[in-house]
Amino acid sequence: MENKIKVMDVNLSNKIAAGEVVETLMNVVKELVENSIDAESSYIKVDLIESGTKEITVTDDGFGMNKEDAVNCLKRHATSKLYTDEDLFHIETLGFRGEAIPSIASVSKMTIETSNGEDGTIVEIEGGTIINTSSSHLRKGTKINVKDIFYNTPARLKYLKNLHTELANISFYLTKMALSRPDIKFVLTNNEKILLNTDGSGNLLKVINSIYGLEVTKKMIKIEASDSDYDISGYISYPEVNRSSRGFITILVNGRYIKNTNVVKTIQEAYHTYMMVGKSPIVVLNIEADPSIIDVNVHPTKMDIKFSKLEELKELITKTIDSALKKLVLVPEIKEANRPVANINEVTTINTEVDFKEKVEVEPVFEEISFNFETKEEVTPYEEEKEVKKEKLKKINAMGIIDKTYIFGENEDGMYIIDQHAAHERINYERILKEMSEEKVETVDLLVPIKLTFTKDEYIKIKDKKELIESIGINYEEFGLNTIVIRKHPKWLNKIYATEILRKIIEIIITENDFKREKFNDRLAAHTACRMSIKAHDYISLEEANKLIEKLLTCKNPYHCPHGRPVMINYSFYELEKLFKRVV
Repeated sequence: MENKIKVMDVNLSNKIAAGEVVETLMNVVKELVENSIDAESSYIKVDLIESGTKEITVTDDGFGMNKEDAVNCLKRHATSKLYTDEDLFHIETLGFRGEAIPSIASVSKMTIETSNGEDGTIVEIEGGTIINTSSSHLRKGTKINVKDIFYNTPARLKYLKNLHTELANISFYLTKMALSRPDIKFVLTNNEKILLNTDGSGNLLKVINSIYGLEVTKKMIKIEASDSDYDISGYISYPEVNRSSRGFITILVNGRYIKNTNVVKTIQEAYHTYMMVGKSPIVVLNIEADPSIIDVNVHPTKMDIKFSKLEELKELITKTIDSALKKLVLVPEIKEANRPVANINEVTTINTEVDFKEKVEVEPVFEEISFNFETKEEVTPYEEEKEVKKEKLKKINAMGIIDKTYIFGENEDGMYIIDQHAAHERINYERILKEMSEEKVETVDLLVPIKLTFTKDEYIKIKDKKELIESIGINYEEFGLNTIVIRKHPKWLNKIYATEILRKIIEIIITENDFKREKFNDRLAAHTACRMSIKAHDYISLEEANKLIEKLLTCKNPYHCPHGRPVMINYSFYELEKLFKRVV
């Protein structure tokens, strides 16, 4: 009987491996560029024809290969980066599997031209088979040309995206690599048109400028911090510079561009209350760590990574970003170039998440609050070594209220437009959060207990979480079928919305699988502050407006409401004079 199990043909196994390593044209560019970086190149050029569908050429000035290595690199799992099991736990190169070159060669027509300065070699490959080997010139470095990708795997060719999508993906990847290695000059062309050209000077801010432009570069903040396991550095944007995609958050680990949901989420949460939900900052974060505490051998593309001390890293990132943002004065300044006179009304129209038609049944009461508002410092993007003192916001005098929503004020720096709901929401949010964070929660006895009824499954969970619920300051008793009676609640809770907020508190507690007190306090404080604050179109007097502004300026972050919307915007006197053509 004939054996059914046989050793797979090398070319066939390479084509199968190509299915994992080479999913798109971007993967081809990625693998070749990473090899060039590992070869200690200072110059890497990527030339595309028809977005790479016709031809991809990657040229570098790295240390190159001799003839034997140029041939051996086409063998599967042949590599110069790993030799022993121990090496797998100390990976410091971008590539290490030895799969990329043979996988790409198996589904294309490839030419490798390389020299180590002593030997020059040209190897021509078609569908994974070497068809010619010859000598070449001695220019040190390597040039790999890939033509007709997937020509022999038509099913894979069929599923390539359109030219624009493939080009966008390649460009996206190259920008990430340029950010990871500002010391390398990267050039990207498509049909001989230059799309990316960095100078390789080692200045990360210059690379950011070449990718995102001057206006973004001016609004980037340098960060740097470390603990016993990690060193982090890079740039984060002002909250006002944001995008709808997470793709503008660049995470680099030991110079490798990676995708890690945990780290991205940590960065977004660090901007919590500074930025609206659904928006992301522009960030370039480089994480340096001992290779032994990270695992890059997770996926063939090497774009995912595992951290053995993730919680410590998340805490370091959060503290560093929070500290950097607190040093800034974050009042958006309206520029004439962005806001022509004809559209000035658009400036004062700020969408809010609350119901504008809802009225507060009692007169607004601005409760006492006291916080220290210290003078902060900011590092300017162009003078990284010079720290510039930033003064705290000067006293703003309310001059009027328009549409019973926006307070107009002024000081020596210009005119301010303040959203009364967002301002009061910020004041209440910080006060409630402070009171919730106290070790001993002050409670009040209710003359009329609050009765809440739940479903059977909710009621069972409430009984299970009783200790946690009482630790927040809620004292309750069971009262009939699936019902509880609350006799005490925290002092900070507004009696008008007590029933609604108490139900919200219990719902959060019983639905959170991984309950964290700090996150719970923040979420609840934001929700409660919104409900307790004056709304748009609620009448307040000029005296109350001035009192509101006075309280606002004592807040730790007077620039954004808890949901990330701006509290105020500013017109400098110079910008006002430009609008009215008093200056040119």
